Amino acid sequence: MSGNDDLLRRHGLRVTRPRLAVLEVLAEGGHLEVEEIAGRARARLESVSTQAVYDVLGALSRAGLARRIEPAGSPARFEARVGDNHHHIVCRGCGAIADVDCAVGERPCLTPQEAQGFEVDEAEVTFWGLCPDCQARRRVDEAV
Repeated sequence: MSGNDDLLRRHGLRVTRPRLAVLEVLAEGGHLEVEEIAGRARARLESVSTQAVYDVLGALSRAGLARRIEPAGSPARFEARVGDNHHHIVCRGCGAIADVDCAVGERPCLTPQEAQGFEVDEAEVTFWGLCPDCQARRRVDEAV
C-alpha cells in the first residue's frame, strides 16, 4: 500500500488508479493545466479521459489535497501545495507562475478590516509582473 493510498483514505476518498496517477503528477510540482495533468496521467495509465481528470481534480480539491488557482486571463491550474495560504506571482509576458510565501507569518496573511460576518480562513493574492526571462527579452527588444 502506497502513501497516496493512505492519503486518499484519510481524506475520505476511494483509492482509484486515476486518483493515484493525478496525485503523482501533482506531487512533481508546478501549476499545471488540466490538459498537462491528463497527458502525464495517461503516461502512467493505459488511458484516462480528460473528463475523468477533471472529476479527480474536483474531488482532490474538495478534499484539500489539491489547490485550484485561476489567474485572470488564464485557464485553471492545479497544484499539490495546499493548506499553507501561500500566494502566486504571474508573469504578464509568458504566463509563468511561481509561489510566493505568506507575506505575514500568520494565517490568513491578510485580514479584511470588515469581514461582513464571514469567518475568514484564507486569503488569495495574485501578484503580477515580468519573470526574469521576459525582463531580459524586453531589454533586448528595447535595445534594438
